[in-house]
Amino acid sequence: MYSTPPRPDLEELLVSMGAAGARICEIDASEAGAGNLSIYVGWDIEVRRRFPITERIDLPAPAPALAGHTILVTGSGRRLRQIQDDPEANIGAVLVHADGLTATLHTSPRRLFEKLTSEFNSHLGVHQDQVRRRGVEFQAVVHAQPMNLTYLSHIPAYRDTAAMNARILRWEPESIVSLSAGVGVLEFMIPGSAELMAANVEGLREFEIVLWSKHGVMARSDVSVTRAVDRVEYAETGARYEYMDLVAGGRAEGLTLEQIGSVAREFNIDSRWVH
Repeated sequence: MYSTPPRPDLEELLVSMGAAGARICEIDASEAGAGNLSIYVGWDIEVRRRFPITERIDLPAPAPALAGHTILVTGSGRRLRQIQDDPEANIGAVLVHADGLTATLHTSPRRLFEKLTSEFNSHLGVHQDQVRRRGVEFQAVVHAQPMNLTYLSHIPAYRDTAAMNARILRWEPESIVSLSAGVGVLEFMIPGSAELMAANVEGLREFEIVLWSKHGVMARSDVSVTRAVDRVEYAETGARYEYMDLVAGGRAEGLTLEQIGSVAREFNIDSRWVH
């Protein structure tokens, strides 16, 4: 009989956020203060010892499904590469109140940010939607700005979900396994806007990673924050191959649809991108 593994504690969650932030920077997907991370924790977790300073905040969008639970989220302008060295300086813990409209923000005396990330509304919207619809008790959300994916979204022919997936899933056999749902492509919208939040929430219902055209990506995972980063890395690797092929004059054939299909069948992958 298998036992349920213990839920990660605050220390383990902060370490995972540090590792995720470092990896995003290693793949050149977060320049300076770009990019942000959050984790929804659907069980009781003690944050006051490491984040003892409290203040009441209004949430950027209603989140009744998250009432009584905590979101760990990066501060505005903080560098993801610095989370690993000092998570308390770069992260806040948001305990959502029963009304789903307000929360208590817990921070550290070493806090180096004035407010939470400007894209907290998109993070919050995804957590609210996934918990309400699927009942998940853990959800990680990552926003990053990988150069090759973002560059391709500046080319009109790639700013389409079907076209983008046809081009970036053809370079590695692992891609159809790790990105079986593919990448959803959104049009350009103002960063931090309600319009982007709504489109992002809808996109991440169908996909586990969406591309914000001319801006970056957002990925989610109900397994771990590093798994969400893996999705960014696989998608960005496919985009890098595609960029290389564009520069080389389109000389490579990539994997054929038949070859991608054979990989999917071997690994029992059900994907709309396999014919």
